[in-house]
Amino acid sequence: MVDPGVEGAHVTVIDRLVAHNASKGASNKAHMDRRPRWSLALVTCMDCRIDVYEAFGLALGDVHVLRNAGGIVTDDTIRSLVVSQRSLGTRLVMVVHHTDCGLHRLDETAFKAGIVEAVGKDLPFDIGAFEDLDAEVRESMRRITDSPFVAEHGAVRGFVYDVDSGMVREVQI
Repeated sequence: MVDPGVEGAHVTVIDRLVAHNASKGASNKAHMDRRPRWSLALVTCMDCRIDVYEAFGLALGDVHVLRNAGGIVTDDTIRSLVVSQRSLGTRLVMVVHHTDCGLHRLDETAFKAGIVEAVGKDLPFDIGAFEDLDAEVRESMRRITDSPFVAEHGAVRGFVYDVDSGMVREVQI
């Protein structure tokens, strides 16, 4: 394992990933349909502890997986959902936030101030910190259902994934 704190380690990690890819050889995925088999887009956090394929019994090609910090629904998430639905046939949306999220109870003001101090410029976007996990799941679902660009408003469900147990629980709107 490479220590990411060591200067130059990022190159070693990337080289390792590229070498692994090269060792696999060509695959026969060129004929795989780009439209998800289950007509589902799953919006979740970028957290490395969440393996959505394992957690939900998914295989490559089953769903579109949209990930960002916190799994919050941003304008870019809506953009991706519009493409997913209107070009690639998805109709269902599953929003999955999780316990022990880095954005949960983050002091966004202090966080942004530290970045401004380091780079000398204001951030042109919000970080998306939140206080109440279930409320943020509801807010993300609301952003989807309120968007005039999303095709299927009634097919949105929200969940919280427990990073310790691997179990999900549904959040009602």
